[in-house]
Amino acid sequence: MESNKVTPFETRADILADLWMNYRNDDEFQDFLQYNDVGLPAAWLIAEDLCTPNERLKAMIDETFILLLTALEIKDDSGFDSLDDLLVG
Repeated sequence: MESNKVTPFETRADILADLWMNYRNDDEFQDFLQYNDVGLPAAWLIAEDLCTPNERLKAMIDETFILLLTALEIKDDSGFDSLDDLLVG
């Protein structure tokens, strides 16, 4: 991955939606899921094209994504394509 590349907003929403849908019952993610109880379902709504995000919602999704990187001890957003990229490396 290129070091100057960052994950596009739409991909961030897809990654967070994937996490919320597939790991919401996983004990390892419970603290993260509880703290981001608005950002994760909002990301799912965006990923499924059920709503159009305004700037405030985009900022919330971006913050949730940065918190996910922090929780996974990933220092920089180097442009990820999927949740697997984050979890597997």
